[in-house]
Amino acid sequence: MTDSYVRVRGAREHNLRGIDVDIPRDALVAFTGVSGSGKSSLAFGTLYAEAQRRYFESVAPYARRLIHQVGAPKVEEISGLPPAVALEQRRSAPTSRSSVGTVTTLSNTLRMLFSRAGDYPAGSTGRLDSDAFSPNTAAGACPECHGLGTVHRVTEDSLVPDASRSIRDGAVAAWPGAWQGKNLRDILATLGHDIDRPWRDLPPADREWILFTDEQPVVTVHPVREAGRIQRPYKGQYMSARRYVLHTFADSKSETLRKRVRQYMTAEPCPVCGGRRLRPEALAVTFEGRDIATLAGLPLATLAELLRPTAARPGDAPAPALARDLVARIEVLTELGLGYLSMDRPAPTLSAGELQRLRLATQLRSGLFGVVYVLDEPSAGLHPADTEALLTVLGRLKEAGNTLFVVEHDMDVVRHADWIVDIGPRAGEHGGRVLHSGPVAALADAEHSATRRFLFAAAPPPARTPRTPTGTLALHGVTLHNLRDLDAAFPLGVFTAVTGVSGSGKSTLVTRVLAEAVQDHLGTTDPRPDADDTTTTEDQDTGPAPRARLTAATGLETVDRLVRVDQKPIGRTPRSNLATYTGLFDAVRKVFAATDEARARGYTAGRFSFNVAAGRCETCQGEGFTAVELLFLPGTYAPCADCHGARYNPETLQITYRGRTVADVLGLTVDDAAGFLADVPAAARSLRTLKDVGLGYLRLGQPATELSGGEAQRIKLAAELQRARRGHTLYLLDEPTTGLHPADTEVLLRQLHGLVDAGNTVVVVEHDMGVVAGADHVIDLGPGGGAEGGRIVAAGTPAEVAAAPGSRTSPYLTRARSRAYPERS
Repeated sequence: MTDSYVRVRGAREHNLRGIDVDIPRDALVAFTGVSGSGKSSLAFGTLYAEAQRRYFESVAPYARRLIHQVGAPKVEEISGLPPAVALEQRRSAPTSRSSVGTVTTLSNTLRMLFSRAGDYPAGSTGRLDSDAFSPNTAAGACPECHGLGTVHRVTEDSLVPDASRSIRDGAVAAWPGAWQGKNLRDILATLGHDIDRPWRDLPPADREWILFTDEQPVVTVHPVREAGRIQRPYKGQYMSARRYVLHTFADSKSETLRKRVRQYMTAEPCPVCGGRRLRPEALAVTFEGRDIATLAGLPLATLAELLRPTAARPGDAPAPALARDLVARIEVLTELGLGYLSMDRPAPTLSAGELQRLRLATQLRSGLFGVVYVLDEPSAGLHPADTEALLTVLGRLKEAGNTLFVVEHDMDVVRHADWIVDIGPRAGEHGGRVLHSGPVAALADAEHSATRRFLFAAAPPPARTPRTPTGTLALHGVTLHNLRDLDAAFPLGVFTAVTGVSGSGKSTLVTRVLAEAVQDHLGTTDPRPDADDTTTTEDQDTGPAPRARLTAATGLETVDRLVRVDQKPIGRTPRSNLATYTGLFDAVRKVFAATDEARARGYTAGRFSFNVAAGRCETCQGEGFTAVELLFLPGTYAPCADCHGARYNPETLQITYRGRTVADVLGLTVDDAAGFLADVPAAARSLRTLKDVGLGYLRLGQPATELSGGEAQRIKLAAELQRARRGHTLYLLDEPTTGLHPADTEVLLRQLHGLVDAGNTVVVVEHDMGVVAGADHVIDLGPGGGAEGGRIVAAGTPAEVAAAPGSRTSPYLTRARSRAYPERS
């Protein structure tokens, strides 16, 4: 390396416009710009991708195909680029058996501590290997529950909630209509059971056989006339209710169906291991008088205190050496505000920000130097108090001789950078240019930068009077996770922000307890408009998540509807896109079907769906691309050789509307489509709301897999806004500004305040103090995380919470209120 800069020439990844930029090494460099401007395309899609490509050139071809590769970037030249490590935002962990201990590898060290230095019971013949202390291995897993800690049981009470009903009236509630359907009663009648007697009056042997038999007889039901029509004949294998429930829970890929059968199961602690997941011989080994499951269940900060006396002992014996390593690594996690987590906390229950900080702490202890760390919004999900700790850790990584490239929207983090690369000026095809690359202070001279006005101090905002609530929704005696007998009041008809440090209980209170209370009142099962039929981050192996306990809930009668808007993907395949999710593609297909040529050919709206065989390209099955398998190299994708990415067959593409094919329309941006489809009311309404939430740069057919979490959340909000509003709706949003530039946050907040002005209630879990300062009401939880949180420290207007003693939020809220923050209108 001839100098101290990474030099990029001719970068054209995604929307980058052949940019040239020089970036210093051994520095903290912030990449900024509005959402969709191209900053991630530069940091991850170009710099990290090129570093990875160079590394893989030294790896054997056979090994390369076993490792995920991001592909070679579109760039002419990059010089001075060191090896790189990427820490990206991920919404979930790979499996439900993954935990804080496995993500950080702390569990490996703890198992070694018990294996080498644990106190074994009298009569033990030898020391156990470290694998014997892992519930994820055959050597350590409890033989009864297979390392899950719970056993699932199906009982008569769970299967037959109302024993006064007969089988004909649906006494056996575990059978959904889609399974054996209305034939069930005839099947049991054919087998000789009385289907008209109340369930409780049936002989015990019959009830036992119907619910629990493992027999699977083949039954033939002949056609019978009923209600003036003849049933179709049925011939199939009978399956008992318990067998069906357990089989569906274990094997079904449909999360909807799994949720349906969960209500007919009970999850109980394993009677052998007591929920501790390990074999008895492993649980018999102790350290400081406690077994490994007990230590793994302690908050990390508490565990470190327990190990400190052992770590302080001199010498290189196994116990002090391993304890010192554990304490040192836990201290880094505590610095990052994660001391409230326990080692056995399932990774799927963690937020993306928590997961990224766990990986960041692991890197800090790795001892690497001379590398580039590329981080995707490390401040995501962090309270300002936790962000200060994050900056300390980033500083230590830099002092160790590393370079940090940080894609960031938090202006407090950006102010601490040594260098800033600002991309813009806008998103999509209107972005992709370097507006500034240099010291942070020099950004003040970048005329077209959207970041500039948020980075530097502004005049205090004008005084604002909070809205007057129209009522109160109150929860009493809430107990769940770290919430203990909590009373919480949410004013109705206003904008409420729920704040607190990471792990204080904000999401538990709002997205779990409040949401469950309202949906129970409304009689709904899943109020999210984006609920899909795929697996979620919920621990699939341990059954239903625990529900909150509360003594009372008042004020629910004024809420007519519940809407939750989160950052989960709107789809997991390229077939899902902005147009299909919002429903505007239905209007587009109808327009094409109504053309004279389409009517003459007999084409219906279905013809213009790329998911229907009649209209799609059969070579790529409507995907627009085909997989290319390479020998000894990872597979890749290429545009379909027949349709060239259009997704449709030639006959369908012969139909045009105002000179464009349906593929052409899917290629339009929202901004362009708004003009092209202005005379199509159903499409125009959707496009208008998408523009209102700042997504005018997205293409209608942009695959869901290419959308960020912030973009997905705004698409969901747009889909909700385009619906006819009726009654009083409660909107719940969990950190809606995550992934948003402050300019995009302004756009989002205008829409949310508009919902409140229309007579609805909005409750957001939020760390952005600018958003909190503009709220009508604030609920601050804490004072700390985990066991130290779960209490309401302060509640009231932003001014009242800013003045509250004992609140870790108040000093940051005070500072935010002295600056400009987004207006409501």
